[in-house]
Parts: sequence; structure tokens; C-alpha cells
Amino acid sequence: MTSEDTPEPREADSPLEPAVRQMGATYGFGRFVVAPLARIVYRPHVEGKGNVPKSGPVIFASNHLSFIDSIAIPVAAPRPVHFLAKSSYFDGSGVSGWFSREFFTAIGAVPVKRGAGQAALDALDQQRQLLDAGNAVALYPEGTRSLDGRLYKGRTGVAFLALQTGAPVVPVGLIGTDKVMPVGAKFPSLRERVTVKFGEPLDLAHHGPAESGKARRLATDDIMTAIHALSGQELANAYNEAPAHNPIERIRQVLPHERR
Repeated sequence: MTSEDTPEPREADSPLEPAVRQMGATYGFGRFVVAPLARIVYRPHVEGKGNVPKSGPVIFASNHLSFIDSIAIPVAAPRPVHFLAKSSYFDGSGVSGWFSREFFTAIGAVPVKRGAGQAALDALDQQRQLLDAGNAVALYPEGTRSLDGRLYKGRTGVAFLALQTGAPVVPVGLIGTDKVMPVGAKFPSLRERVTVKFGEPLDLAHHGPAESGKARRLATDDIMTAIHALSGQELANAYNEAPAHNPIERIRQVLPHERR
């Protein structure tokens, strides 16, 4: 897929906002009990809270180092934050399934089926609906966790949403989350401390419409420059690609295409 033929997300069959409202008591418990408790236990160092708009749609665009990034941002943010999580976290049975479902609901997660093609467009639809309803969402332009600590090139999905919805983008720099919970760790460490930096909101509208591949690329580069200024990571100057499992995937990674 080239940068100029990215399909528009289709209209969703039903609004997402009712599902968010149905979080109800579980999300309230997470917001007013779990989050303050986490702040007491982990003592995160938070900078730039005043940069976060108090109301209206906003996109938190963050670097991605650890599983707990999606916990650190809601805990540190001065307003409720939603993010998409694998639907399998909500589908389990028994006590473990109930705990997983309640935990992810409590921290503001919304279930989504992940994947390429239509699944990716459905995810964009869900994020857009959250923003259209005036919510804050957290996204990772790199696409997946950095295993070596470097900051990878951003994919254009975040910029697409920002340009399409008009939502400002607040860059976020996370520092130390990979030490609190490294890849493969079962439980977070209590010895390390996380730093969360919120940058000034970015208005990307001057780059052009969401339908323009050039506008999406330039807006994405602005987002990643702002994240880099906050996180101070070494730049990888490459996309964080999953290992190719067959010749077709290897060819696709080499050929020019837009990383959404």
C-alpha cells in the first residue's frame, strides 16, 4: 500500500461511546482507587501536566518501552485516558479471565481485535469514535515496544487520526518503564521509578488533510521529534518491524509503503 492509497476507515456498525459508558463502576474504581494507589507505590515523576487540555478530544502519542506504559500514562495523566487492548484480555473465563477483564477495564482499556487489513481499519474507527465523543486516547506511533531502548520511526496512523478529527496531539516521553517491567518480566519492580513527561499540544492541521500521504508523513515526523525531545532516547532511524516469517513479508518490508 502506498502513502497515497490508504483507505478511509469505514463507518462503524454501532457507536463505541455506549461501551465506554458501560465501564461504569469498574473504571471509576480504577480511576479513583487504583491510580492513586499506584502513584503512592511507584512515586512517578510527572512533568508537564499543565500541557494537557482539560476537556475535549486529545491524543497522547508516546514512546513505547514496556507493557506498563499503558498503565503509566493513565496513572500520570490529569484526566481519564482510554487505549485499545487486545480483545483476548477481555474474553477469558474463570477467575483469571474475570481478573484480566476487570483490570483492563479499570485502567481504561477498550477491547479491539488486532491485525492488518480490515482489523486495522476497525481499530482506527474505534479510536476515532472515542475522539469524536471528546475522550482522550493514548497511542504508540512506533507500533510496538522497543526491545533495545531506541526510539523508532513513527507510523502514520496517529497523524491520520489527528488530521481527520482535529484533535491536538500531546507528545509523551516515558523514561524508566522498561526498568520497572522489562520484556519477559511477570511482575513490575518496586525499586525503580518512572518519569512521565507531557509535552505541549501539537496542532498538525497546517500539514494538510488526512487524505494526503505527505501531510501524514510530515505530521508523524513532528510527533516523533517532540517525543524524542522528551524521552532523550537514541534514534533508531528505522521502523520497528516484527520479524518476517516468510518471503512475502520480507519483500513487503523492503518495498516502499506507508507504515500504519
